[in-house]
This record gives sequence, structure tokens and C-alpha cells, in this order.
Amino acid sequence: MDITGRPSLPSLRHSRFEDIQALCAGTLFVAMALVLFGQAGLLTGGTAGAAFLLHYATGIGLGQGFFLLNLPFYGFAWKQMGGEFTVKTFTAVLLLSVLTELAPRFVSIQALHPAFAAIFGGLMLGTGCLFLARHRASLGGATVISLYLQERRGWRAGKVQLAIDCTVLLAALFVVEPSRVGWSILGAGVMGGFLWINHRPGRYVGS
Repeated sequence: MDITGRPSLPSLRHSRFEDIQALCAGTLFVAMALVLFGQAGLLTGGTAGAAFLLHYATGIGLGQGFFLLNLPFYGFAWKQMGGEFTVKTFTAVLLLSVLTELAPRFVSIQALHPAFAAIFGGLMLGTGCLFLARHRASLGGATVISLYLQERRGWRAGKVQLAIDCTVLLAALFVVEPSRVGWSILGAGVMGGFLWINHRPGRYVGS
């Protein structure tokens, strides 16, 4: 029973199937958001943003860069967040890397305003990351740090993610045009605001 005298709700553990569908759905949402950003010439924050910068600066594939940039974070994730979280995160990163490389072969948008790409893409990014976070997974990099600080320090993951994203996007001023950075910051703000509102400690009882 809780402090009000009402029966406490049991924590409902996710099944293996539920974890798999969340990993697939979450990474697909994020992959489509990255396709929107890529076709509009935008970028996002965090590790994905760093992969975009690497892609724009060197021409390396976005999926390849994203996978390589995440490699240093798995040791920290294993030590601080546990083996299950790390395995799920590695799976999500690998799946997203593959989807990001393949998606442009199947999706082509003829006309795309950067404002739409920023807002809709930001919402898709936030939704995909929320799916993953609620099933004890992430897309590595900055998301690992954000979730760690939320669990251990009580800091809102959305706030931390937004701060990291904006830092990466400001660094993008040295690589891409300021107008594209401006639209990209809008996208990061939409994503961070979505997570700030919807991903709060203790709100979700599944594990």
C-alpha cells in the first residue's frame, strides 16, 4: 500500500517480445527522423549529431559514423548501467546504423521545408528515444549519460540531453551554414522538450 492507503500497483516487467518490438519501433522512428534531417540538410545533437558532422565533413556514411562513435561508451554503460542495458543499447545502435544506411534507398522526399523536418523529426526522435528508455535501452553516447544522471542524480534526462545537443549544434557552426544550424537547434529543442515532459523518473512502472 502507498502512503495514501491505496493498494500499490505492481511493477510490470516487460517480456522479451515487448523489448524486441520496442527496440525495432524506437530505432525505426529515429532512423526516419535522421532521414528527414539528412534530406533537409539538418543535423541533430548528441552522438547522432557528431555522426552528422563527420558525415558532412568527410563523406563517411551516417550509419557507419554513428556506430563507430558509440564504441567508447559501452564500457561506461556496462559499469554504470548494467549488462542488460548495455546489450540492449548495443543492439539498438547496431539496428539504427543499418536502418540509417538502408533507409535512403527506400525513402525519397521531393520537397521538404527545414521547419517541418526540424519539428516533425524532433518529435520522432523524442518518441523513438522514449520507447527505448522505457525498455531499458538507449542509442548510446549522450543518451547513456542522460539516463545515468537521471537515475543516479535525479536530473531530468530531457534537460541533460538538451544541454548536450545544443553544445554539439553550436560546434556545427564550424562545419555547416548558420541557417541550417538554426533549424537544427529547433529540432533539438523539440526533441528535448518532448523528453522533458514525457520522461520523468517514477512515472513509468514497467521495467
